[in-house]
Amino acid sequence: MKSFDELTEREVLALAISLEEEDERVYADYVEGLRQDFPASAAVFDGMREEESGHRRRLIELYQQKFGEHIPLIRRQDVRGFVQRKPVWLVRPLGLDTVRKQASAIEIETRRFYEKAARRTQDASIRQLLDDLASEERHHEERADELGKAKLGGEAKHAEDEANRRLFVLQIVQPGLAGLMDGSVSTLAPVFAAAFATRNSWDAFVVGLAASIGAGISMGFAEALSDDGSLTGRGHPWLRGLVCGAMTALGGIGHTLPFLIHDFRVAFGIAVAVVLAELGAITWIRSRYMDTPALSAAVQVGLGGVLVFMTGILIGSS
Repeated sequence: MKSFDELTEREVLALAISLEEEDERVYADYVEGLRQDFPASAAVFDGMREEESGHRRRLIELYQQKFGEHIPLIRRQDVRGFVQRKPVWLVRPLGLDTVRKQASAIEIETRRFYEKAARRTQDASIRQLLDDLASEERHHEERADELGKAKLGGEAKHAEDEANRRLFVLQIVQPGLAGLMDGSVSTLAPVFAAAFATRNSWDAFVVGLAASIGAGISMGFAEALSDDGSLTGRGHPWLRGLVCGAMTALGGIGHTLPFLIHDFRVAFGIAVAVVLAELGAITWIRSRYMDTPALSAAVQVGLGGVLVFMTGILIGSS
């Protein structure tokens, strides 16, 4: 691996060609990944891809004039100082915000490369081209904004916002809600059964903690292994598993923590209040993101919670 300062002008041009070719292909992958859910944004990135293609052609023409037909293969990983990019374009479906952030990082890194390369080159024509490309990369984000204004009209932007919301619900809200419901409801029985069977806060806490963590691990793996997201559009399976598992554990631990209080009656009262808050949060999420009428969501969640809660008390008191 070479340092940037060790590169010759020939190698700098070869590296620039490689960078532009890579960026062009990355943008092409963005276009392909966004086309179905975000067609207007895909058109924006297609315009940026065409600009990168134009940069590459100009670099190749100058290279041929200066050094001939053979262009050595020099890639970013061959030179110290470049950022190793996470290949988000390989993940389906693509997240629009993630793509925009990485595209911005790509343009900043490429611009800095051209600025640094231009300062150290002695050839006037090479320096002129590198300066021009640095200036164009500097305004690339502005160009993207112009493309966005041209492509993302009111209806298109509204449609993409809705698509983004649907993806957020599929990838985050649904697994998180499933975990929160399981953790909040299913752990009620063992926690309160232990509480009423022993009348000891610490015993109830230990049972609740074990049940919450165990349920979190189980639900996390179940969600991650359910499908890979390639056909359902539900996103990366391990991200869904992490969200589902964490929310499951959180839902159970919420009404378990009050049993750290030594006084059993006080701990029990606070735990009941926490359960009501958890059921309220579940009702709100179902109403807000799952288009379930608030009253219907409250009845469904409340009925399930009461049944499990009473089961725990009856078993613990028997």
